Amino acid sequence: MTDAVTNGAQAKAPSGWRVAVLGGGAWGTALALAMLRAGHFVRLYARDPDTVAAIDRGENPHYLPGIAIEPGIVATSDIAAALDGANCVLAVTPAQSLRAVLAAAAGHVPSGVPLVLCAKGIERDTGALLSSIVEENLPDNPVAALSGPSFANDVARGLPTAVVVAGRDGELAADLAARFSAENLRCYSSDDLIGVEIGGALKNVFAIAAGAVTGAKLGASAQAAMVTRGFVELRRIGAAFGARPETLMGLSGLGDLLLTCSSAQSRNFAYGLTLGQGKELTGLPLAEGVPTAAIAARIAAEHGIEAPIIAAVAAILDGKVTIGQAVTALMTRPLKTETDI
Repeated sequence: MTDAVTNGAQAKAPSGWRVAVLGGGAWGTALALAMLRAGHFVRLYARDPDTVAAIDRGENPHYLPGIAIEPGIVATSDIAAALDGANCVLAVTPAQSLRAVLAAAAGHVPSGVPLVLCAKGIERDTGALLSSIVEENLPDNPVAALSGPSFANDVARGLPTAVVVAGRDGELAADLAARFSAENLRCYSSDDLIGVEIGGALKNVFAIAAGAVTGAKLGASAQAAMVTRGFVELRRIGAAFGARPETLMGLSGLGDLLLTCSSAQSRNFAYGLTLGQGKELTGLPLAEGVPTAAIAARIAAEHGIEAPIIAAVAAILDGKVTIGQAVTALMTRPLKTETDI
């Protein structure tokens, strides 16, 4: 099946679904607002009762300070209540906790209802892509993924944003993209689920590297070289998983990579920035690229894939080398033609 591309403004499907959003952080709250604006009935599950109470008051100050939460989102700390009667589920919990959340959700997700992955990462202990975890735990529910260059703050404020919705079933992906699209949120669709997942997961690792380069004041030239060669590594690993090159060149690959490698709004860039500055990392917001770096480096090694930047990030995070040592190692690697990717 070829890629499907959906113009949400022209191919708008009937709205009014009951959408369950699992996760009350910045991204979960932003997507809940996006679904509300698309005309859906939204229930948001958050473990923290204080977050539920804040959303009921029309705010989420810990995660989205200064942004008003529009009326209509029903927040709850009861996952069964959030999932009751849902037509679609958005899983917006961190990648490393997805398996536990799905275990809690099992038995409450209506059969046949699509589950859309909105977090990005690879499971640290198993090396599994998130779609595989869904298929293992909820075999009766089709899986899709929403990804692309999008900051929670921008989406929550209703600023123009383009993303991609991918699923193994291209028709389902196109339907979801149409239903999710609204003013200032344009959703494209694709049937390359693996490619979208790989791009979203690995860009977090390179965002840490970009932040570290900036924090260590290595210069704009080093920054550009790192992002460009990082994209080469993303393509190598993506190819090993069967991702299509055009997917990795799109919103969920190159687009997301450019965004997260250029702004401290990215938690992963901010983590790398702090690391490069030699400051204390304790207390920083969760950076999914940290666990993903270790498993991505292991996957690359096991498959014989040359990924020196990923390996360097993993080694730095593990305390095995300093940033200076990693840069020296990268700059003194054997020379080759640029097209040898």
